[in-house]
Amino acid sequence: MNQFEKVTTGMGEECGVFGAYDMDGGDVASTVYYGLFALQHRGQESCGIAVTDTYGERKVRSKKGLGLVNDVFDEESLRELKGNLGVGHVRYSTAGGSRAENAMPLVINYVKGTLVIAHNGNLTNAVELRRELEYTGAIFQTTIDSEVIAYHIARERLNTGKAEDAVKNAMKKIRGAYALVVSSPRKMIGARDPFGLKPLCIGKRGNTYILASESCALSAVGADFVRDVDPGEIVSFTKHGIESDRSMAIDAGKQARCIFEYIYFARTDSTLDGVNVYHSRIIAGKALAKSYPVDADLVVGVPDSGLVAAKGYSEESGIPYGMAFHKNSYVGRTFIKPSQSERESSVKIKLNVIEEVVRGKRIVMVDDSIVRGTTCANIIKMLKKAGALEVHVRISSPPFLYPCYFGTDVPSNEQLIAHTHTPEEIQKMIGADSLGYMEIDKLKDMVGDLGYCDACFTGNYPMEVPGKDVSQAFE
Repeated sequence: MNQFEKVTTGMGEECGVFGAYDMDGGDVASTVYYGLFALQHRGQESCGIAVTDTYGERKVRSKKGLGLVNDVFDEESLRELKGNLGVGHVRYSTAGGSRAENAMPLVINYVKGTLVIAHNGNLTNAVELRRELEYTGAIFQTTIDSEVIAYHIARERLNTGKAEDAVKNAMKKIRGAYALVVSSPRKMIGARDPFGLKPLCIGKRGNTYILASESCALSAVGADFVRDVDPGEIVSFTKHGIESDRSMAIDAGKQARCIFEYIYFARTDSTLDGVNVYHSRIIAGKALAKSYPVDADLVVGVPDSGLVAAKGYSEESGIPYGMAFHKNSYVGRTFIKPSQSERESSVKIKLNVIEEVVRGKRIVMVDDSIVRGTTCANIIKMLKKAGALEVHVRISSPPFLYPCYFGTDVPSNEQLIAHTHTPEEIQKMIGADSLGYMEIDKLKDMVGDLGYCDACFTGNYPMEVPGKDVSQAFE
């Protein structure tokens, strides 16, 4: 980018999916828009909405583009999206580059009509599946694995009587993590991978049914939470109501929900699979206080995902809780900054320390993770420059040691500071006075009886994985 470069801050979010089907025939584009707005934290690179009128010509109208939801859509564009069945998506690229053609939802025209698909997650066997399709004449328009899913559903639909059976047959072939929202001319379908790695829930507002990645999106559009889509379940919505197929489900003991949803990804006001995210993070903070007590004057959290865990640490330790940072809400995950020499400024643009709060105090700083260590080191430097006497770092996740293949942007081993350094070495490198990570065996307290995936910390993957990074395989 010449003298400018694009800086990515923090962990990579996943994606957000949303679907709405008004059985009374009302337009749903604005509902999908507000639903995506509530899921913006899950992806800020691109977004899109596709709608169809199940009572009319059933033509799909869509708009998508790079940028935030309110950058891509305005009142006029929403008015043009006429239809009572809509699918929406916000994207953060974990597979395939950040480019306009990779924005979702995907709209596939084929002999049976039009198929619309929005996908959250990553497939682990996308490379093999895509190669097979290419050798049978398939031509791909994108570099994302979601197009592989769309092709398989479309092909299976030619040999099945119902679209949901086509989804099921496709699920038998694909492996990995996925929450899907699919629309065919008169049907909305939701599907979740058998491990439950990605969340998906059902809502209802009047006679409108909704599918969403998180319950916070249901609240945003005035819908009532009905229930979560179970791992391995396929749900379909038609004018006759809801149908469910659980034939792809696996034993509950093998289910593996992404633990990082509860640590970082999900919005604080969401409830996933019956577990409240706020409550999970309070428990994490309390666990840190028990495992790593310290004499200090103030507990602070790094916005946003460190704030609730910091509250939990404060409650358990009895050390007062305070707000030490002002966050610039108008900076997305990525932004352009001048030259490499000003890397520190990239953190300051996003966060600024409130000197009056930290001056002369011993601080406990709670954050959700340390990936490469540079951001944490810069924040500690800022706190000490503002007059903090000590900075004790507490991390509400264990150390990242292994890459994620399921749609979380955990980089390769070489880039993970904990893969090559001990906690003691990391403490010195980031300039902390002490460092404590969440203990692995305490993670289960955050989610109760739910089965979860902690492979990025332990290397214990719930399924066979490629063994190498395939996220950019089609670039």
